[in-house]
Amino acid sequence: MTGVCQNRVVVVTGAGQGLGRAHALALAAEGARVVVNDLGEAADTVAEEINAAGGAAVADLGDVSDWRYAEALVARAVAEFGTLDALVNNAGINRDRMMVSMTEAEWDLVVKVNLKGHAAPLRHAAAYWRERSKQGRPVAARVVNTSSGAGLMGSVGQANYGAAKAGIAALTVIAAEEMARYGITVNAIAPSARTPMTEAVAALADRMRAPEAGFDAMHPGNVSPLVVWLASAESGDVTGRVFEAEGGTISVADGWQHGPRAARDRRWAPSEIGPALRSLLAEAPAPAPVYGA
Repeated sequence: MTGVCQNRVVVVTGAGQGLGRAHALALAAEGARVVVNDLGEAADTVAEEINAAGGAAVADLGDVSDWRYAEALVARAVAEFGTLDALVNNAGINRDRMMVSMTEAEWDLVVKVNLKGHAAPLRHAAAYWRERSKQGRPVAARVVNTSSGAGLMGSVGQANYGAAKAGIAALTVIAAEEMARYGITVNAIAPSARTPMTEAVAALADRMRAPEAGFDAMHPGNVSPLVVWLASAESGDVTGRVFEAEGGTISVADGWQHGPRAARDRRWAPSEIGPALRSLLAEAPAPAPVYGA
């Protein structure tokens, strides 16, 4: 059977465990040749598992927030498999703490790994695809970023993580617009699943949710079919979108939109602002609640 990603070359970052591992295995099962990135030896284990099952994978260990390593990661994919067709940016960490207690190191590390760890591989993959496009060679490139409900709605105790994940959502829509001319689509997912990062919260969610017979709604593999399709050639008409995925549910996240407005042909007086804003807020839909509020 020919899979939807047959012979496509895909880099998956943070693929040693959790969602990244599930994505790498699912992509390989659909015919992709996979470069499995992570910091530790777990990446070797995932690549070995893919190869043992008859797929094609190599492990590449390194920090994707390092600009030079990200460039080398793209080059490794091309050297091993002759090309690069898709990048799945999944690598991430959290260091949860209330904002008033957060350290500078906790802020910097989370923003570096999550946001820069998306931007660096995306930048170098896009440069490779732009050059191919300029040479007149066909490009059907795909980028799948990983945002989060914490970035879309906010999450108490995750100001660093939420800010980075919100940045990834903005990066997605900007890159989609900039890169469309080169045959590159850029989308993002906001997944909810049981992973080493979310295990405690997911366990609580499992206890609160009535289980369906034979269906583990929090298994990370539930998210992977969406990633596989977005990485395929078939998804070429979809770009600049963010999708939420949990269990058997997928949805389109609707981000910031221009809402109700009031206009004058002169400068507003401060005394006029309060009544005007209250009137606008009465017309506007209520914001989605912050997680944990």
